[in-house]
Amino acid sequence: MDIYASDDEKAEAIKQWWRDNGRTVVVAAIVSALAVFAGRYWVVYQKQMSEQAAQTYHQVLKLVSEEKSTEADTYTQKLLSDYSKTAYSVFAALEMANVYINAQDADTAKTYLKWVAENAKLAGHKQLAKLRLANLLMNEANFEAALAEIEQSDSEAFASLFSELKGDIFIKQAKLEQAKQAYLDAMNGISSSEPRFVLLKMKLDDLS
Repeated sequence: MDIYASDDEKAEAIKQWWRDNGRTVVVAAIVSALAVFAGRYWVVYQKQMSEQAAQTYHQVLKLVSEEKSTEADTYTQKLLSDYSKTAYSVFAALEMANVYINAQDADTAKTYLKWVAENAKLAGHKQLAKLRLANLLMNEANFEAALAEIEQSDSEAFASLFSELKGDIFIKQAKLEQAKQAYLDAMNGISSSEPRFVLLKMKLDDLS
């Protein structure tokens, strides 16, 4: 704008600028306001979902402690369907897997463990589910399926546990040399001061 222009000229220049750019400014302001509103709404919505999922999960724990597995299962299914993006769905699925393992219902337990392995966000939860699933398959003498679950794992944190389980499977298959190597691999992954190291050493000594 010309600083030497008259007040009327300045006013007319402002009006012309508004006519040329006003719609863009208004649209930008509306979009910005909507973005702020949507962001705040999303935060509130996520908080509400988390709180509701937490309440449902605590109800699962309460029912499990009261040995009401059918009712606990109903609440867990609600978590898996309505709050599957929250960690509480994973916690509940793992809890119910334990319930059904103790009840000698391996099929239902495996269903829950497979759900965790496929849907959990954290790698640790996925690996834990796979480890428990492989153990169940081993106990059913479904050795090839159990080994397949183990081979899918690429977690260093769980490597020793998977190697130990692999050794247990090879023992059941009477593949003693392979079992020995699996136990050695498991021992290499942990400190000699850990209690599991002593257990692995005992398993290895039994092979001799």
